[in-house]
Amino acid sequence: MAGALLGSPINEAEYQRVFNSMEQDQVDALMVSDEPIHFTYRRLLVELVAKSRIPAIYPFREHVELGGLMSYSADLLDIFRRAARQTAEILKGANPGEIPFYQPTHFDPVINLKTAKALGLELPPTLVARADEVIE
Repeated sequence: MAGALLGSPINEAEYQRVFNSMEQDQVDALMVSDEPIHFTYRRLLVELVAKSRIPAIYPFREHVELGGLMSYSADLLDIFRRAARQTAEILKGANPGEIPFYQPTHFDPVINLKTAKALGLELPPTLVARADEVIE
């Protein structure tokens, strides 16, 4: 199992370096972590993955909406809404230590069938049926 690691600072050139390394290593698939920088560079990341023709799973649905193959993630809008509510509670005087910690319990699989077809992948019907959203 080969793995290409991003160096620092992370920028477009660093992503390109890693993808060149993955091409040399003949990587079969990619799992993108949920580090915030990957969300910042999501468009570039999806474009590099498509150009490399590597099946990839992403941490956020926004990657799939841009053409990524699939994601498995919590609903970011729900998380942000909860954070805003908690911030409002604190600003109204609530003790932060008494506010329960929220941890997502529902994760949404999202699949882009157009991308699967472009990669020559036939996804199992059971996987597609379990997706919360299928982009065709």
